[in-house]
Amino acid sequence: MKIVEVTPENAMKETFFCIKDTKRQGFNDKLEWFEKRFQEGLRIKILKNNEDKMIGFIEYVPGKYAWRPINADNYIFIHCTYVYSKKERNKGYGAMLIEDAEKEGKATGLDGVCVMTSKGGWLANKSVFEKNGFEQIESKDRFELLAKTWNKDARKPSLLDWHRQQKKYKGWHLIYADQCPWNEKSAAAILNVAMDYEVDLKVSKIETVKEAKSAPSGFGVFSLLHNGRLLDDHYLSATRFKNILKKELEVTK
Repeated sequence: MKIVEVTPENAMKETFFCIKDTKRQGFNDKLEWFEKRFQEGLRIKILKNNEDKMIGFIEYVPGKYAWRPINADNYIFIHCTYVYSKKERNKGYGAMLIEDAEKEGKATGLDGVCVMTSKGGWLANKSVFEKNGFEQIESKDRFELLAKTWNKDARKPSLLDWHRQQKKYKGWHLIYADQCPWNEKSAAAILNVAMDYEVDLKVSKIETVKEAKSAPSGFGVFSLLHNGRLLDDHYLSATRFKNILKKELEVTK
């Protein structure tokens, strides 16, 4: 097994694991986003076997630059990690990727590693982290914040108040970022449905860390809201949005 680092120079060859088709718009958006974030310390690592087959990946960044509503400046923060095939799970591969993030934290003088987990979509389950020495610090909505530290006096990471941010959004809003390469496709599908239903949907893209930390949802990089209420917090299909839209329109009649 080997861990290969993705860089702006080799991304077209190595891909981002979660999106491999370099011709997709989402890949190009992620690449442009990644090139900027790489300078801030964001790292993407892909785990491969001896046949060069991709097994899993991890994306992490200094907590100061995390694209989630968290306060964790003295930690490495794991955005995403995944071992794709079920037959490859429970073999310690997830631990190998997590250990890579820990090494980065220690090498850069930080106090630990933290991660946001969830039983829902688009984030890892907390069990793999608990098996590797992480402890739950806090929870809110469907999200848990877990941390592992090598400094017993370290300040603990914390979740920011994304509920308070939701009240700012009147009408229909979709806010997303290119941190997840599938958001662009979802945003386009949702906007098309909104136009079909003559719904005034305001779509905005998160461009900075500050904006991501002030996001109106725990996932941070995708938020669908209506009149100050969060309706969903991760990538949606057109069909899923149609169902949400019909329900909301019935409620407001």
